[in-house]
Amino acid sequence: MEKVRRLRAMGSLCRQQAAYNGMNKWKLLAEAEYWEHLAEIELSAYFQECNVDSSTSSHDLAVVRKLLQSGDEVTLKPKVGPTRQTSGALQ
Repeated sequence: MEKVRRLRAMGSLCRQQAAYNGMNKWKLLAEAEYWEHLAEIELSAYFQECNVDSSTSSHDLAVVRKLLQSGDEVTLKPKVGPTRQTSGALQ
């Protein structure tokens, strides 16, 4: 969460500079948007880690973080255990 706070602070600094620097206003506002985007990615990854089952390895968490940073849509599917066959049922 500390990293999210620092990223948002960077965005805030860029917006403050844009208010006083008319020549680079749009560049600074774009940079502020970039910092906010990074903060959102980090926050999303943080909550993904909080919600992940304790049996998930740290490698799996790194993969989730990479996917979130890539900007692709991510859909997590629950793990499904072995299915039981019932007598007389066709599969």
